[in-house]
Amino acid sequence: MRAQRAYRLSFASEVFSAFLIGLVEFAEVWVIFHKVKVLGGLDLEGALLLFGLSNTTFALAQVVAGHLDTLPNMIRMGTLDAFHLRPQPLLLQLITSDISLRRFARAAVAIAVLGIGLARNDIAWSPATFALLTITLIGGIALFTGLFVAAAGLQFFLIDGAELTNSFTYGGSFAAMQPASVFPTPLKILFGLAIPVSFTAYLPTIALLGLPGPPLLPSWLAWLTPVATLWVWALALCLWRTGTRHYQGGGG
Repeated sequence: MRAQRAYRLSFASEVFSAFLIGLVEFAEVWVIFHKVKVLGGLDLEGALLLFGLSNTTFALAQVVAGHLDTLPNMIRMGTLDAFHLRPQPLLLQLITSDISLRRFARAAVAIAVLGIGLARNDIAWSPATFALLTITLIGGIALFTGLFVAAAGLQFFLIDGAELTNSFTYGGSFAAMQPASVFPTPLKILFGLAIPVSFTAYLPTIALLGLPGPPLLPSWLAWLTPVATLWVWALALCLWRTGTRHYQGGGG
């Protein structure tokens, strides 16, 4: 963390670029709902809550495990072999090997939008509401972190297939920002059940707002976010274990 701040101009530009990415993503939502007053049963205020939940959980998950994207480079260069020499679990070493401070800038934008969304929506606050919000934030961060781990496990086989896995990690983040009610049935099954990113934002949003939800994705499913998170982590650990057993070294 100290090394990242050693070159102040470079660090400031990285933080500003991450902050700008967050603003641009929010601008996309703002433009859509400025032209379309209601989309998928959500108005602008509901979209603020949806964006805040999805981007906050994804951005914080990216802080925790986003650097697993560099695993293909470590495999090609053979630097991953050094981690096998240490008496600690490989995944734990990789997750704790780095933390990118610039990614907190994107999270700051999302948290600010989430705060505005919570304030501007007519939410019936109660202990159950606070419990649902807590479950959503913790579960959403864990769920997206699991997707990063699953993508990393696949890299032991794909090596140069980051574009494929990014379609499920970063693509999942984009899908989480959308009202799932506008998706056709195959996409509802994909992003609601198979890769359940709808549990990170859409389902909690309609549950907090008291909306019923579309077929296949009723609002009461928001309480099952821990179950969706366990499913993602079961898949992620299976892929990770299979990938590490397949790995035979960098060949250097």
